[in-house]
Amino acid sequence: MLLSVKPTAVVDPVAALKGRPDPLPTAETHFVNGHALKGPFPEGVRLAQFAMGCFWGVERLLWTLPGVWVTAVGYVGGSTPNPTYEEVCTGRTGHTEAVLIAYDPKLISYDALLKVFWEEHNPTQGMRQGNDLGTQYRSGVYTYGEDQARAAEKSRADYQAALTGRGLGTITSEIAPAGPFYFAEAYHQQYLAKNPNGYCGLQGTGVSCPIGLDG
Repeated sequence: MLLSVKPTAVVDPVAALKGRPDPLPTAETHFVNGHALKGPFPEGVRLAQFAMGCFWGVERLLWTLPGVWVTAVGYVGGSTPNPTYEEVCTGRTGHTEAVLIAYDPKLISYDALLKVFWEEHNPTQGMRQGNDLGTQYRSGVYTYGEDQARAAEKSRADYQAALTGRGLGTITSEIAPAGPFYFAEAYHQQYLAKNPNGYCGLQGTGVSCPIGLDG
């Protein structure tokens, strides 16, 4: 990922880069399984969005999960329409790197996805993830509908209790309704399938998330 001094606060929308009206060109299909990145998806498939730091390693983790139909990387939570990667890296678009997941709830539940989300990165680090610094690496769950929002909020509370019990810090992950998902450039899609020795900064806390254990 690009190395430079990064802002530690999300840019004010008034000061954000202007962007562009048209989407960036990207891949049409998933490099690993051949499914269409933007659909149409099979009947019953649902969407989820997670941000866990550098999206290369996050996407590889998520596409391996049984029941995940397709994944794509992109930019969410910012103000600049259709940003480029280079623009996101400046911190002047407000976006974080995220993964869009299309999944079959008959094969994998949203709770199961949340468990992976909490356990496979460190959600207490604010505007960074490991050695990756900047607002583009902030952690977040971006929800589709009230059911996902309630599940995400409950799982955050449950995981905070588990972290506190182990002497770890406060969760900084944002939970917000899913807004526009701007698909990243084609070379970022399934990057670690194309470049198996590429960078992956994923590292969890080692604390299990107790989701689904209360009933």
